Amino acid sequence: MKRMRKTRFLLYSCGIFILTLGVSLTIQSDLGTSPFDALLVGLSEHVGLTVGSWEVILAVLLLCCNSLLSRQRPEISGLVTALITGVGIDMWLFFVNDWIEPATWFGKLFCFGAGLLVIGLGTSIYLHTHIAPIPVDRLTLILQALTRTNILLSRTFIYLFFLILAVLFRGPIGIGTLLTVCLGGIILNSFMPLTQKALDPLLTNGDSAANDTSIRSHPR
Repeated sequence: MKRMRKTRFLLYSCGIFILTLGVSLTIQSDLGTSPFDALLVGLSEHVGLTVGSWEVILAVLLLCCNSLLSRQRPEISGLVTALITGVGIDMWLFFVNDWIEPATWFGKLFCFGAGLLVIGLGTSIYLHTHIAPIPVDRLTLILQALTRTNILLSRTFIYLFFLILAVLFRGPIGIGTLLTVCLGGIILNSFMPLTQKALDPLLTNGDSAANDTSIRSHPR
């Protein structure tokens, strides 16, 4: 049991690590980021604080929103994930800023495309561990359950909502943002079954079943 918990936490950490790398790559591509990340960058550039700091601040607001939609107590553990994610984004941006500076259109597109795929992979890995999802990802599952659709539709709806906010705060909106809105949900939806197939042998069936029941009982 103890070993299984360590395995789950290791996979969770790897997922967050991969996810934040993908976010930093899309920001560094200078083609536009996901609507949520564009909002974070816009707030950072025009209000102050780091991108990672705004990740945490918005996480608090989303925790309250998720609590109202699911009619349950705020999932405080999600704030821990947001804190780790915020630190990870700032850390990767610090390193990537020196390592990667795409100057050509092809280089920027490659950097963005790699980031988008890495985000989908990282998100699917850490979500499958059922350990304290980032509030925005918890919102994705809540909307999925409330509307009885799939992750693709709920994720796309959230992207459109944050796109409006990102425009208001003059975040980095570009061709990359449009690609994220169109492809982000598809990529995540594609990675989820692959991740499940790869990780299920490493996780206990009992824990997975219990967490699946928990997600259904309080829509994400």
